[in-house]
Amino acid sequence: MQIMIYVLELFLFLLCCWPSNGISAIDAFVLQRKRDFPQIKVRRYSLIDITYSRRNRYNTRYYNTLLQSTVQPRWWSKRDISELPFDSSLRVLEAYHRIHGDLVIPGSFIVPSTNEYPKEWHGVKLAKHIYTMRWWQRHISQNKDRVSQLNKLSFVWERLQPRWNLFVEALGIYRNLYGDVMVPATFTVPRRNDWPKACWDLPLGGIVQRVRLRHDYLIGDNAIERKQQLDRLGFVYDVSEYKFQKFLKALKWFNRLDRENSTSSHLNSAIRVPSKFVVPDNDEMWPSDLWNYQLGAKCMAVRQKKLYVKSHPERKQALEDIGFRLKSGNASFGWLDVVHGAAIYSQMHGRELNVPFSFVVPAPPTENPEASCLDAWPWPERLWGLKLGQRLKDIRLKGAYLKGKDADLRRAQLDNLGFLWKPPRGRRRRGIASEDVVEEDDDIICTVIDSDI
Repeated sequence: MQIMIYVLELFLFLLCCWPSNGISAIDAFVLQRKRDFPQIKVRRYSLIDITYSRRNRYNTRYYNTLLQSTVQPRWWSKRDISELPFDSSLRVLEAYHRIHGDLVIPGSFIVPSTNEYPKEWHGVKLAKHIYTMRWWQRHISQNKDRVSQLNKLSFVWERLQPRWNLFVEALGIYRNLYGDVMVPATFTVPRRNDWPKACWDLPLGGIVQRVRLRHDYLIGDNAIERKQQLDRLGFVYDVSEYKFQKFLKALKWFNRLDRENSTSSHLNSAIRVPSKFVVPDNDEMWPSDLWNYQLGAKCMAVRQKKLYVKSHPERKQALEDIGFRLKSGNASFGWLDVVHGAAIYSQMHGRELNVPFSFVVPAPPTENPEASCLDAWPWPERLWGLKLGQRLKDIRLKGAYLKGKDADLRRAQLDNLGFLWKPPRGRRRRGIASEDVVEEDDDIICTVIDSDI
């Protein structure tokens, strides 16, 4: 068995290393690679590497990597690629079109070192040398007959314009499609029909980031004109300020609509946004740029994480001026509602605060819509629908609202209202509705009905 292995190895060695015109196949490959790519160290394969073994699979991978190398030859580094004749450019374009089906060449595409492409273009960034005005003036401007040759390959003539023009065009289309120019940093123009071919594969998000951070394209003689172009498109230079202004605008609209929809004369001056509030979609009462805006979540983030206002005292002052309280969140407002409702209930029941679990602050009776009844109704509008019984039960059993530095003060408030911390056991008598007369005159009587007592 060992003899057969040796015979097989000898056969493979003779087969692979048999001289051809005085040079073995391996030596011919090494010389060719050294001539084309002298900066790459081509490995000299030995007999052990050629034999069929586990190591040979890794050597084959290395061999294939050398064949697919895209490193430009050293002998070409001192030559200008634009000096190549038009026929050479046409051959490389035809090869790209044959492989990819179009000539929308990405800016990062490097011609691979394969037989499909002309050798002189190996390792070259194709779009960088083809889609330039220099290439057009050298090969096309004085030879109009070549236009038809390129049209057959669907040459993208719009790519010949400056990159700034393509950027502005893509930015305008993005605004038409998405409503703003807040382009994500990773956004690349997709290959879709709603985008011009000249803009396909353009790293629009990356260009926007460079304009904001490094002021690319905004330095030089055309800086003022280009800045005006971006301003007309609504370009955002400071993303943080833009988001804060949008949040401030949403708060102002919420406060205005909340006051317009409220009929109560007693309104808290502070803006109170529910934590889960989202601006309704397609609501004409709201600006379209605020539709689906998660205002409640933003308010919580501003209060808890100092979103938008950290290290910006002027922004804090702007929020305070419109009634947004940074240090008094919805939890504090919830306690104010509870203690307000508890005070009214306690006054109506002889300074005793033993609220049934199912009690909900009632709205005025719909059968008496007169203004006099609304004025006499003891419950303010902002408390209508408040589950006062549930809130007080949570205080009794879970200690809700009684944590923190204000816990003792809140306990004292409840004690003054006659709150029963340990109510008597047993079920309440049902079926008999008690009515508390609020006001009586010659024309109308408004009553508060509690069906749980």
